[in-house]
Amino acid sequence: MTLSAILLFIFSLFGDSLLDRISPQEVTLLFAGDAMQHKPQCDAALQKDGSYDFNHCFEPIAPYVKSADYAVVNLETPLAGKPYSGYPCFCAPDSYAAALKNAGFDMCMTANNHTLDRRDKGLRRTIKVLDSLKIDHLGTYSNKAEREHNLPYIKNIKGIRVGFLNYTYGTNGIPVQGDVVVDFIDKKQMAHDIEQLRMSGADIITVVIHWGVEYVMLPNAEQKQLADFLCKQGVDLIIGGHPHVIQPMEIRHNDEYDKDCLVVYSLGNFISNQKKRDTKGGAMVEVTVQRDLGGRVHLKAADYSLVFCQQPQNGSRLYKVVPVEECEAPWKAMCNEFESSAMKILDKHNINVNRKSAAIYSESKN
Repeated sequence: MTLSAILLFIFSLFGDSLLDRISPQEVTLLFAGDAMQHKPQCDAALQKDGSYDFNHCFEPIAPYVKSADYAVVNLETPLAGKPYSGYPCFCAPDSYAAALKNAGFDMCMTANNHTLDRRDKGLRRTIKVLDSLKIDHLGTYSNKAEREHNLPYIKNIKGIRVGFLNYTYGTNGIPVQGDVVVDFIDKKQMAHDIEQLRMSGADIITVVIHWGVEYVMLPNAEQKQLADFLCKQGVDLIIGGHPHVIQPMEIRHNDEYDKDCLVVYSLGNFISNQKKRDTKGGAMVEVTVQRDLGGRVHLKAADYSLVFCQQPQNGSRLYKVVPVEECEAPWKAMCNEFESSAMKILDKHNINVNRKSAAIYSESKN
């Protein structure tokens, strides 16, 4: 029997299942920016029965979020119970997190400068609410024992073990008052946590980090230095937030580990009531990681989409996050201004991270 005949016989027995076994394994990860909840957003979500419904905010973007194998967002508000509030000390209804889950987000990062807006009690309640909703979360802990139990945090996504960490530069000067734990940026601690992930078998290491200067569209020296440090530690994905505006993205090669490292300095706002042009939207980054036929997992590609938050206008009370390609009147002109400003930065400074085409984006809705 010839070799070709043998192969035909094998494929007749196993068909597509054999192809699946020998094809490279891939996972898509999606990262969105700061999910803020200012008081007008809360007021707009109030229903006649006294409940709060935020689902409409994310319906236009939900098909894209759900198309990823695992989606992550920065939850930049405590879920501390009534009274609800916006800037400067945030507190959102529990249904806000439920709406993020309904939109397809699997994980909420909680280490940011507003995590202690309702002090230790608010931090603890936020964790309990996310647990009750079965939303993965990372970055804050009810106590040291809980942190030690939860870390190293590795999520098995379609057979690829993705490790996650989350840190913040600070908490707006509000100190921890009891035994809760907030993961602050600390190189010694980060190096230890990264090594623990590696030793525990993580195929890919992701660090989501709250850093930088608000409203500045280029990274500062401290961000660049921290990015260099994390890449040298063997981190594969570095996803930044806090500036409330987009900042550049790059894929660089790590010679020591012989692999690529993605650095996203800031995804900007996912949803908010901020009014300045560059704060009205942000980016979502889609990352593809692949296990090759030799068993090694590596970053295959990363691209981004731009989203815009349509705020109440001309009688509308609704907030809606939409792809910039789908902005509606009367928001279209503002959306175009946001997009133009963002693209000037990204086209000039991005390295090996390209924009996801509208045609590709639309496929997630079909």
